[in-house]
Amino acid sequence: MNEREIISIFDKLSRNKGRGLVQGIGDDCAVFKTGGDELWLVTMDTLVETIHFNNDWHPPFKLGWKSVAVNVSDIAAMGGNPTYAFLSLALPPDFSRQWLAEFSRGLAAACREYDCFLAGGDTVRSSEGIMITLTVMGHAAEDKILYRSNALSGDDIWVSGTLGSAAAGLDLCKRGRVDDGSVAPLVEAHCAPKPRLDLARRLATSGLVNAMIDLSDGLASDLAHICNQSSAGAVIQADLLPISGMVRDVAVELGKDPLHLALAGGEDYELLFTAPARNRNEIVSLADTGLLTRIGNMEKRPGVRLSFGISGGKSLPPKDITFLGFDHFKE
Repeated sequence: MNEREIISIFDKLSRNKGRGLVQGIGDDCAVFKTGGDELWLVTMDTLVETIHFNNDWHPPFKLGWKSVAVNVSDIAAMGGNPTYAFLSLALPPDFSRQWLAEFSRGLAAACREYDCFLAGGDTVRSSEGIMITLTVMGHAAEDKILYRSNALSGDDIWVSGTLGSAAAGLDLCKRGRVDDGSVAPLVEAHCAPKPRLDLARRLATSGLVNAMIDLSDGLASDLAHICNQSSAGAVIQADLLPISGMVRDVAVELGKDPLHLALAGGEDYELLFTAPARNRNEIVSLADTGLLTRIGNMEKRPGVRLSFGISGGKSLPPKDITFLGFDHFKE
C-alpha cells in the first residue's frame, strides 16, 4: 500500500464536510470560513529522526528552521500568509539540552522571518528518536486562494528556482560533506529550505495563475497531484527543466542522474503552477530575472509525461513519470 492509498482511506471516511470547511483532504492546506472576506488555511507536517533528518549531520538550528519552513511553504502554495504555529515535540529520555536550545532558536528565527507566532503545542517523551510535528495556520482572501484543482488543458506549466538541489544536498550530507564549502548551497537547500512566500503572494494576487502546489515530494509526483485534482494531464520538456550547473556537477561526482534528482528528488519547496499561455509576459514580470521557468503544458490525457524531444532526427515517445517522486510507503 502506498501513501496515496493510505490517504484515500481517510478521505473516504471524511466526505461529509464539517461546519465552515471549504477544502479538506487533497490540497496543500485545509481551508475554513472565518465569517469575513478572508479564509483560514491550516497545514501540518511531521519530521521523524532517521527518516527526514539525522542528528549526525543536520544542525539543530537548521532543523528548527526547516520545521517551520516546510509548513510555511504549504501556506505559500495556496497564496496565503502564515499566522500561528503549534509545535508537538517528542523527545527521547537522553535528549541533549544544547540540542533543544539550538533547535528552539532555529524555530524562533523562522517564525520571525515569516511573521508567524508560536502559539502553543505539546511535548512528550518518545521511546527512541525525535519526532517533530508542526501545525501552521494562515489566512488569505477568499477570491485569491490557489487550489490544485483549477488547472486547465492548454495551461503553461511553470516552476520557480531550480530543481534537484535539496536531493543533491541530502546525498552530500549522507556522504559526510556537510561542511564542504564548495557545495554549501546544496546542503543548505536540504537542511534549511527557503519557501517562496513573497513570490507566491504576488502570483496569487495577480489573478494570472490557475493552480499551484509546492514541490515537496518531487516535480513528477507534485505535478501528478495537480493533474489528478484537475482531471487533466501534463507533458513537461526535459530540456526545459531548470537544473543548476552545481547540481549537474555533483550528480556526476555521486553517480546520480541529474534529471532524476530534478524529477523525483523532492524537498525543493519551489512553486509549481499553471497559467494560461496569454499570461506569459505578465508572469515573468512578477518575478526576479531567471526565477521562473516554463517547463511544459497541461493537456486532456491523464498522467504526467516527460518529453525528450528529437534525437537523431527521430521524435522520441514521452515517458510516463506519474508519481515518480518520494513516497514514504513505496515498495
